[in-house]
Amino acid sequence: MLAGYLLGAISFASFTASAFFFRFWRETRDFVFFAFAVYFGIEGVDRFVLVFLERPNEGSPILYVARLVGLVFILAAILKKNYGSRRRTE
Repeated sequence: MLAGYLLGAISFASFTASAFFFRFWRETRDFVFFAFAVYFGIEGVDRFVLVFLERPNEGSPILYVARLVGLVFILAAILKKNYGSRRRTE
């Protein structure tokens, strides 16, 4: 019972963080904010699904892969911001 309540709270917090990052992305069009919004959205769905599983397991392969996709998306956004489209100024 307590585990379901806590997973619901974490899911709600993740969706809230996703909404904030999405708003920041709309204002700045910075792709890193969009990547974080997607990651927190995935994390919120992930925790929401855990509530309805008979035996919630954080190490379930499908849930792990979903988180991995979100983290790779963040890594790609960071690499794009740091190394993408560099222009020479001379």
